[in-house]
Amino acid sequence: MTPPTDSSHWAKLTTEQRNPRTRKIDTATTDEIVHLINEEDRRVPEAVSRVAKHVAQAVDLIVDRFRKGGRLFYVGAGTSGRLGVLDAAECPPTFGTDPSLVQGLIAGGDEALVRSKEGAEDERNGSSKLDRVGLTAIDTVVGIAASGVTPYVTAALVHARDLGAGTIFLTCNPQAASSLDVDVVIAPDVGPEAITGSTRLKAGTATKLVLNTLTTASMVRLGKVYENLMVDLTPSCDKLRDRSRRILCDIAGIAPTDADAVLDRADGELKTAIVMQKRAVSAETARKLLRDHDGAVRSTLEVND
Repeated sequence: MTPPTDSSHWAKLTTEQRNPRTRKIDTATTDEIVHLINEEDRRVPEAVSRVAKHVAQAVDLIVDRFRKGGRLFYVGAGTSGRLGVLDAAECPPTFGTDPSLVQGLIAGGDEALVRSKEGAEDERNGSSKLDRVGLTAIDTVVGIAASGVTPYVTAALVHARDLGAGTIFLTCNPQAASSLDVDVVIAPDVGPEAITGSTRLKAGTATKLVLNTLTTASMVRLGKVYENLMVDLTPSCDKLRDRSRRILCDIAGIAPTDADAVLDRADGELKTAIVMQKRAVSAETARKLLRDHDGAVRSTLEVND
């Protein structure tokens, strides 16, 4: 894909259009401004719902490569990059994943997370950053570009495709949907922003919703959730240790003091503790049973071995 070189191209992008509903936002009262922004935000979930089939296809692609030992990389600039890094950072505490499993790469490096470096999006070094993390054919790359024409992102996706990695393009400009040769395109059409071109608004919200779904659905498929409980969480703080205790009490029907004792014997591993209590086995046996069932609590509890 060749990035645009003239302003007429940029002017055609959905994210660069003026929103007729907010043309007089600068004359509105505070209450009216808040209402206008909220009304625009309400359009976002519906836009994401319309591309749910593509999100599901992306999840299947990611899960298939996870099961082969692959990793997931988010690549983005500005708001898109920050949202990718955020989603990646939440996976280890929520699902007990190794930090290397889901990673976020942002144009401009770590400094761009806290201080805007808008010019970084024009750089084409997204591909070299993927090389530095050792991208392979069993990995997946999600390129995130609200505009759909960010050079940093498009270069990374082209490079990932050339290496044989799985490729997913997430953009809020439907016009860009066919501009790249990728495995899956996710293009929620959220329409023009309340403030023209400010893609941290509706486009950012849509991006956050999609990224949440990609990793959460993938982790559910990998057996890191039992019922709707995060049974593979990392109990790294008081709140999460208390959550582990409450989850074990709920699933096993035992008192908090008994849950503490089981968790202690399981070295704090919630999945192990659940299997120990429900199947009346030792921690060692529980771990073996979980390994035999790919770490899935449900199949470990339901199958008679």
